[in-house]
Amino acid sequence: MKSGSGHGEFDGPSLVAEIGRWAHELGFSQIGVAGIDLSSAEQGLLDWLDRGFHGEMGYMAAHGLKRARPAELVPGTVSVLTARMNYLPQHSAEDWQALEWQRLAQPAEGVVSLYARGRDYHKVLRARLQKLADRIAGRVGPLGHRVFTDSAPVLEAELATCSGLGWRGKHTLVLHREAGSMFFLGEIFLDLALPTTAPVEAHCGSCSACMDLCPTGAIVGPGQLDARRCISYLTIEHPGPIPEDLRPQMGNRIYGCDDCQLACPWNKFAQRSPLPDFDPRDGLAGSTLASLLAWDEPEFLRRTEGSAIRRIGHERWLRNVAVAAGNALRQLAPGAEREALARALQARSAHPSDLVQSHVAWALAQTA
Repeated sequence: MKSGSGHGEFDGPSLVAEIGRWAHELGFSQIGVAGIDLSSAEQGLLDWLDRGFHGEMGYMAAHGLKRARPAELVPGTVSVLTARMNYLPQHSAEDWQALEWQRLAQPAEGVVSLYARGRDYHKVLRARLQKLADRIAGRVGPLGHRVFTDSAPVLEAELATCSGLGWRGKHTLVLHREAGSMFFLGEIFLDLALPTTAPVEAHCGSCSACMDLCPTGAIVGPGQLDARRCISYLTIEHPGPIPEDLRPQMGNRIYGCDDCQLACPWNKFAQRSPLPDFDPRDGLAGSTLASLLAWDEPEFLRRTEGSAIRRIGHERWLRNVAVAAGNALRQLAPGAEREALARALQARSAHPSDLVQSHVAWALAQTA
């Protein structure tokens, strides 16, 4: 946290309203303010870690309860400004959910999660949160602060729900009655005491669509996610071989998974982003698995420059595409499309990476 001295006088509610207006100018959909007492979330965090649901995400356990203690994570913090930003691309069709289900029904197409088809959200939110912090400092004087967006040991969803940005859905994502769950979260830890905003009631009721439609059964109970089975974890966070028993359920998903959000009735209210940053890039929507397998490392790096996808690296990218290709070979009827995919896999069969080789070999075996 940057060091700050005394703050100028201000009216708390008026300043929060003013910050909300500044945030909207920067592309955020809503802001809230949370206190720093997240003790009610501590036992749930410990239980989740104890059950090993974090898989190989060692960083989830490394900071222990600092995640639930903002003032320990960033000394001097007295309040947390929370923000959400819609990411549904600007020109998404009204029936975007139906169109995404159609993509998943095209086995030869590689499907990248909606949020990752445009610019890296970490870069977009972090820069805009910093501009918002600068604006606040301009109003109150020197400000101790630190900005976060899915990049540090922060209980983002807990802070969001405490501050009224939505409620925690059964899939563990934050839901809003007028925006569904298609938004990113970010925070500014402040040494500035702001009045907190009230939480909202949950509105999932008896609906279990997200749990019922999770391809791998990763949502093991309401609000309980076993990341080790989650396709987003397997394709992004997991560094090694993907468990063979889970590969068939992954279908043609090659980076992330949107199924629990596509299934959620609240996402009929999802809002389009006002920013062009999240518009899909060429090659990250609608490309065939055969063409994606053909990307060498320089092309992968070129295509994913400034994208969240780049951080998994070319090796994991090929691993993911190979799994999807194997699933496609099982489904495609004999013909040119199937043959092209088999040839693309064969071209990767001698890849120097054992990880890629083993997944390609598995994929080619699916032709039997």
